Amino acid sequence: MMQNVHLAPEEDEDDLYSGYNDYNPTFDTEDGVARPMTAVQAAGYTKAAMRGSLFDPLGQGRGPAPPLEMQSPDSSEEKIRQLEKKVNELVEESCIASSYGDLKLALEKAKEAGRKERVLVRQREQSATPESINLDLTYSVLFNLASQYAANEMYAEALNTYQVIVKNKMFSNGGRLKVNMGNIYLKQRNYSKAIKFYRMALDQIPSVHKEMRIKIMQNIGVAFIKTGQYMDAISSFEHIMSMSPNLKAGFNLIVCYFAVGDSEQMKKAFQKLIAVPLEVDYDDKYISPNDDPHTNLLIEAIKNDSLREIERERKSMAEDYIMTAAKLIAPVIESSFAVGYDWCVEAVKASHYVELANDLEINKATTYLRQRDFNQALETLKMFEKKDSRVKSAAATNLSFLYYLENELAQAANYADLAVSSDRYNPAALTNKGNTVFANGDYEKAAEYYKEALRNDCSCTEALYNLGLTYKKLNRVDEALDCFLKLHAILGNSAQVLHQIADIKLSYEIMEDPNQAIEWLMQLISVVPTDPHVLSELGKLYDSEGDKSQAFHYYYESYRYFPSNIEVIEWLGAYCIDTQFCEKAIEYFERAALILPTQVKWQLMVASCYRRSGNYQKALEKYKVIHQKFPENAECLRFLVRLCTDMGLKEVQEYMTKLKKVEKLKEIREQRIKSGRDGSARNRREGSAGGDAGGTKGERLSAKLKALPGTNASYIDPLGPQAERPKTAARKRTEEDDFADEELGEDLLPE
Repeated sequence: MMQNVHLAPEEDEDDLYSGYNDYNPTFDTEDGVARPMTAVQAAGYTKAAMRGSLFDPLGQGRGPAPPLEMQSPDSSEEKIRQLEKKVNELVEESCIASSYGDLKLALEKAKEAGRKERVLVRQREQSATPESINLDLTYSVLFNLASQYAANEMYAEALNTYQVIVKNKMFSNGGRLKVNMGNIYLKQRNYSKAIKFYRMALDQIPSVHKEMRIKIMQNIGVAFIKTGQYMDAISSFEHIMSMSPNLKAGFNLIVCYFAVGDSEQMKKAFQKLIAVPLEVDYDDKYISPNDDPHTNLLIEAIKNDSLREIERERKSMAEDYIMTAAKLIAPVIESSFAVGYDWCVEAVKASHYVELANDLEINKATTYLRQRDFNQALETLKMFEKKDSRVKSAAATNLSFLYYLENELAQAANYADLAVSSDRYNPAALTNKGNTVFANGDYEKAAEYYKEALRNDCSCTEALYNLGLTYKKLNRVDEALDCFLKLHAILGNSAQVLHQIADIKLSYEIMEDPNQAIEWLMQLISVVPTDPHVLSELGKLYDSEGDKSQAFHYYYESYRYFPSNIEVIEWLGAYCIDTQFCEKAIEYFERAALILPTQVKWQLMVASCYRRSGNYQKALEKYKVIHQKFPENAECLRFLVRLCTDMGLKEVQEYMTKLKKVEKLKEIREQRIKSGRDGSARNRREGSAGGDAGGTKGERLSAKLKALPGTNASYIDPLGPQAERPKTAARKRTEEDDFADEELGEDLLPE
């Protein structure tokens, strides 16, 4: 504030501040003279700056910057930018749809992206800026389109699109896509071209990409296996196992040596396979070393995380490869299957897959079972009785199953108890224990074991199926149906499960809603279309519903697959008669007569069909054949008399006589049976006195029987002596007419 106040100096005193207001006019800027130019311009200084101006190096005194100039939506650059954005969006949508499994939508989006990308390229060319073409976008559009073509099995289109990329020199990494082309040729079973493209891709991939080169060589080896060129395949897999060994290549190498029959090389390849590092940490890190709550919480968190799942999958894959390889080579690498398996077990014990040795031993016992060598299987499994609890439980479970199959329920129950006591959480052991209890008829207790097995492992389908059967035995239909419906949701199209559901519907709900039973049987027949029992059940249901045409269809299909079901044959024959196709019915009844040659019924049906169709000569011949086989059949004789009368044949008298004798014989037999019953009753009432009278009557009856045709006695006509019978033509004709006009009744037809 005091800068403008100047005190007057005293006289004769020196002015201490004199000279401070003096200045060189050179530095005066008010007179417009510019400051001399220097090499470095001072910050915030301009030569046009005037004296007294403010120091403003950032230009804040000029105020806010003017707004950006709006880009016109109609400009070519804006249109190109928007179109490029749309192409990128379509490619992303195509990839997302493909990841969700909607392959058709993914292909449509890929095609649309391709169309818009071509429009984009033309617009860029028209704007005279071809150097600004986005090659990466073009590559991604074409690559995605080719991938979607391949996913939709449009292989020709996919190959053409890949060719566009591969032949364009502007795409530096396009040569790698020859691997994809080789994969397509492999799917088309064009193995020679697949190998050619794999090798071309291998030539264009630098050696620094080691993993990719190994994968391509593995594809080449697989293609050689497909063509049967095992030695070439061996070369590829041997190279892989020497450079970067992996489980798949090791297993394929064993398969190739097995194909060429080289047992020594099989052994070496198996040792290479079990030497492949698994690169999985073992379960020790998931066991808490102390009772620290923080450590325990951390272990619980990582015990089932995604990394742990990957480790489980890799370990399971390794075990599958090793077990399958051992089963493959064991019968051929040594003199016998057992010796070969023992070699594999010893080799595994010396590797870091030592845990698989016991599993291989149990698998050896299972192989004995498949070969039906039960004694060897039993001996092998009994070796595990002193092993650790897990192995002991597995062996005891198999032993229990073996004894159950041989119907030795006591032994099966003992080993089931051993398996359960060794591992209470083993669902297979609990299921076997339930089976032994079920076989003894204790269904309630069996249900408890099955339910416990399901509590330990809800995916144990055997326990769930057996529980459903148990509920059926206990007549708890709703619970049984619930079990089988759950199984149907798990297993999908299991024939046994569908059969049980359909059986329950047929047995218990048929009166309420037969359509439900038909629906389940239709599902079952879609799984087992040749099952004659299911087809006949469908025919029976449609017949009960009054749909004869559908019933005939399913009965006929059942007959086609199993032409020996008498019930089906009978229905088909009756249907043909009802629909006036008697000639067709003959085929079915003749089949029944072949199946049951001692039953006269079916042969009478055949003759009846001839008679109904108007072929009386055939009918007469058939009745004569039947009479020769069954001379005492009265029905056959009646029709012979009827036909001979209608046709005016002379044999009519002969058949009339035979008919009367058969009827008389039948009457005598009925009397004998009746008298025997009466005599038995009288003996019970009167004691032994009635026995003599009955014996006398029996003697008289025996005398009559001895006099009948076929005995040693002379023939006696039951109608009286021939001499006493009138022989006039008129009388004879009247008797024949009366007999012919008798009511013969309808043939016995199936309902």
